[in-house]
Amino acid sequence: MTNNNMYFIANWKMFGNLKSINSIKNVINLSTKLKYRKAKIIYCPPYTLLDQFVKKTIKTKIDIGAQDCHTHQNYGAFTGSINAKMIKNAGSKFIIIGHSENRNTGDTNKIINLKIKSSLNEKLKIIFCIGETLKEKRNKKTNQVINKQIKKGLKDIKKIDNIIFAYEPVWSIGTGIIPELDDLRNQVKKIKFFIKKTYKVKNPLVLYGGSVNPKNILSLREISLINGFLIGVASQNSKKFIDIIKKTIN
Repeated sequence: MTNNNMYFIANWKMFGNLKSINSIKNVINLSTKLKYRKAKIIYCPPYTLLDQFVKKTIKTKIDIGAQDCHTHQNYGAFTGSINAKMIKNAGSKFIIIGHSENRNTGDTNKIINLKIKSSLNEKLKIIFCIGETLKEKRNKKTNQVINKQIKKGLKDIKKIDNIIFAYEPVWSIGTGIIPELDDLRNQVKKIKFFIKKTYKVKNPLVLYGGSVNPKNILSLREISLINGFLIGVASQNSKKFIDIIKKTIN
């Protein structure tokens, strides 16, 4: 993975059916244009659509990822669960782990660590979500919380070349509220500094996620430290998703 790309990751969450796949046709067309060759587009649909998305994007520059996985590396008696091995077999190259919506329903740092290890063993590239709650922000614990999430989530993991960090303030997700630009710039800078110091990497990739839309992207794109965006609801609409990509790259 390289800093030469600007990442646009579409997290569809619990959305989409077979007809929805046709909506990405225009995004595929955009990805073929020379002007947007720096746009690294990754779709993360529900498990039920992984195979179909992979087929739809074969021979394109678009990659497919999953939204989560089970901690267990191999097959087992875990009804309703899908592990990294199955996700890899479906044709996915990326996976989102540590999203606050999953942390909120039981994913501890230890569980996230196991999921990351399992996914790395299957050669999947990780989109590792980190971020503070509003209470933690008000109590000025943002750095403490994020650093702990990173250290605990990456425990016993030495090589982080296949890990992208996505800073998503929990209080921003789905609220329409984004951080003040100076605060966001400083926070991304602190995250990168911590990763560089702790894991001895030169250029860690840090994305921003949280209520990204075609209107606020004009401001967000001004923060050069940000390597891309993890986009939720707006990515479910191809017109809005394309608008975000165009306004970022132009």
